[in-house]
Amino acid sequence: MIFKIENSINEQVILNGIKDVEVYLKREDAIHPIISGNKYRKLKYNIAFAKAHNYTKLLTFGGAFSNHIIATAAAGKVSGLQTIGVIRGEELAKKSIHNETLEYAKRCGMQFKFVSREQFRDKTSIDFLNGLKAEFGTFYTVPEGGTNDLAVKGCEEILTEADKCFDYVCASVGTGGTLSGLINSSEPNQKILGFSALKGSFLQEDISKFAKRNNWELITDYHFGGYAKIKPELITFINQFKAQNNIALDPIYTGKMLYGISELIKKGVFAKGTKILAIHTGGLQGIAGMNAILKQKELPLIQ
Repeated sequence: MIFKIENSINEQVILNGIKDVEVYLKREDAIHPIISGNKYRKLKYNIAFAKAHNYTKLLTFGGAFSNHIIATAAAGKVSGLQTIGVIRGEELAKKSIHNETLEYAKRCGMQFKFVSREQFRDKTSIDFLNGLKAEFGTFYTVPEGGTNDLAVKGCEEILTEADKCFDYVCASVGTGGTLSGLINSSEPNQKILGFSALKGSFLQEDISKFAKRNNWELITDYHFGGYAKIKPELITFINQFKAQNNIALDPIYTGKMLYGISELIKKGVFAKGTKILAIHTGGLQGIAGMNAILKQKELPLIQ
């Protein structure tokens, strides 16, 4: 499988009812069908480090619909590394065959360790990690969501010379690594906006650990109830956007971000003539799993 960095171009997009502000989408989703967007950026230097130090296994953490889990599994297969996924929720051990994300990761060769939510909250403790080492042997640990210093280094490469013309750069936020990379590589005159996909403002502290500048703000009003939570108005927005721009949006991250950008423009937050660059962080494989849930609830599907 080949990574096509040249496919990460900026496309001007239509947002319903928006005329006086220009919005462009950086197509990081087009780098690779699975290891796309920020997942490629976060894993790039982590995998290079693991191989340089003779690790043969990657171990990471995630939930049932984790884009990071599926990307790590695929990247491990491409790189010749074994992968282990510590998955939140013991009940998923019996249901993984019906889960698109976990089933794909399994086909890529990933081994699973299903743990309780209580154990998962304790995943960074020495005792827990020692237990994993006793079970799986030596491995290189990639944090949940992939964010560490090497991930931020990779995300610093998202912005290019051609992006200096934008007044605002926007990205969805799950762990803060992508936004931190954007902040560090941005121009002093640019404002970086992070749209949290999770409920709460705790990400503020996580971003601050890696960000080297203060030209950023975390927007916490467009999470739609929390991680992997969606509402009919978000589905309508995503489907309308695809119909107008022929670009698919995932419902967990990029869809929420663009919905938030659209709402802020309508509220007059951005001055007339403002140029906004929004980062498409991929994650499109999650649509199938989300549609399975929506179908059960007899809600409209994501197109």
